[in-house]
Amino acid sequence: QVQSRMKQLAKIERIEVDEVDTSRLNLRFPPAPRSGDYPVIADGVGKAYGDHQVFDGATFTIKRGEKVAFVGKNGEGKSTLVKCIMGEIPFTGHLKLGHNVKIGYFAQNQAQLLDGEITVFDTIDRVAVGDIRTKIRDILGAFMFGGEASDKKVKVLSGGEKTRLAMIRLLLEPVNLLILDEPTNHLDMSTKDILKQAIKDFDGTVIVVSHDREFLDGLVEKVYEFGGGKVRECLGGIYEFLEKKKLDSLAELERNKPSTPDKPAQDTRNTTAPQKPATQQDAPAQRQGRVNYTEQRERQRMVKRAEKKVAEAEASIADIEARIAEVEARIAAGEVDADIFERHAALGKQLDNAMSLWELAGIELDELKQSLGID
Repeated sequence: QVQSRMKQLAKIERIEVDEVDTSRLNLRFPPAPRSGDYPVIADGVGKAYGDHQVFDGATFTIKRGEKVAFVGKNGEGKSTLVKCIMGEIPFTGHLKLGHNVKIGYFAQNQAQLLDGEITVFDTIDRVAVGDIRTKIRDILGAFMFGGEASDKKVKVLSGGEKTRLAMIRLLLEPVNLLILDEPTNHLDMSTKDILKQAIKDFDGTVIVVSHDREFLDGLVEKVYEFGGGKVRECLGGIYEFLEKKKLDSLAELERNKPSTPDKPAQDTRNTTAPQKPATQQDAPAQRQGRVNYTEQRERQRMVKRAEKKVAEAEASIADIEARIAEVEARIAAGEVDADIFERHAALGKQLDNAMSLWELAGIELDELKQSLGID
């Protein structure tokens, strides 16, 4: 019976899943206009609504090309700070946007602002400029609007489809600071992957407000945590942040509650069993050694990760410099083809970015060692 079943399975025709979609994921969007070195500089920024202080003393600098995440419980001020950056609401402190910063903003309500009477194709055609206009069909196909779907009117689209369409329109606009507020809501896994890759390829600066751990992993290089009326900078990606917080997912930030409610029950038991306090007082001391050892191991891992980032950045610089030297040698030898100068310019830009990442990695390593008291 087993052999018969195996023969039947061998005769079944194989079906390739998502073959059409995955062939178009490698998508490049127009380069972002160059902004100043520091698109966002905040110094003591605060916001209150009446007696309620949402946050105060927010001080940070976002460097050109950085991709950062705003995380924290709902109501702690993530979207509020975004509105401050965009100049939509008043605030205290100082917040400065860098030279030539052009903001592209996406939130869930952006999908509702689309013109429902025009088609999907026309929606993108109206914002596309230059050579990208010849690739509108390919772009729509990559975002699951291939074939007849591009001729649908916007008003008949589902909520998720409108969200995807609004995202495409945003990514085609000439901006250099993308601010995305919960961009993955109502998106399926395939579209999330397409959007994530598009943002990774985007050469401008990105701020993402999200609770989606998988989406942020490998996308952001710095995390800002909102909580307790403060905004705290956490160096490293989303998994480094979760490790420091001892969390498995960002959703746990919503569920985390102070441990103080446990204390009254503990006190009640102590009054009914007077011989237990000595043992309970010794328990923290017994756990102290394990806690110190765990903290020490965590510090070592943090330093190793930071040192690895520096080493990877140095290796990347060396690789790009070698490729530049090879292209320059070909130019000097007269081996010039149609796009050799474009490749040389692109490598120069890659080298600038790699140098910036190396400098940032070095600064982060120094700051980490200083905070941990390591020479």
